[in-house]
Amino acid sequence: MKPVQRSEILDYITYEERRGAFQKEVFPAKARRRIHLGECFTFLFENALTIRYQIQEMMRAEKIVREQDIRHELETYNSVLGGDGELGCCFMIEIDDPQERDLKLREWIELPERIYAEFEDGTKVNPSFDETQRGATRLSSVQYLKFPVNGKVPVALGLDLKGYEAKVYLTNDQREALREDLA
Repeated sequence: MKPVQRSEILDYITYEERRGAFQKEVFPAKARRRIHLGECFTFLFENALTIRYQIQEMMRAEKIVREQDIRHELETYNSVLGGDGELGCCFMIEIDDPQERDLKLREWIELPERIYAEFEDGTKVNPSFDETQRGATRLSSVQYLKFPVNGKVPVALGLDLKGYEAKVYLTNDQREALREDLA
């Protein structure tokens, strides 16, 4: 997937002026790429448009103007995108209760290895993930995953963690969005 280029990034003041129009383009794209699994898991597949939005929002919130800081944001967020034939996503564990969340993030430390994408023929692939999002005893509630799909669009996403199994079939619209991202 083509990364966001520096030339595509606006200064935060110009972005603020155009933010409403940009959000009207980005929010539907994000909605098509947001996939809920079970009671507390969400995949948000990213593409250049959604990553550019994240960068612009960070620059706006932090009032980033220094070139080296802008380039750092580009590098950080572009790393979430999948490479050639891959789908990259943020995987979020959404548990409101802080005590329950802390307990589950400890119990589910092996969760990244137990996530999969499934294809029409029933084959499954596990994603690679950022090991820095997992400590010795606890998992971060946000994971950065890259599915090596070799340009194929999955039909389902799931996980088979001891004590918690879930699977969701992607809608036609979700599959088409991912197909567009792989093109």
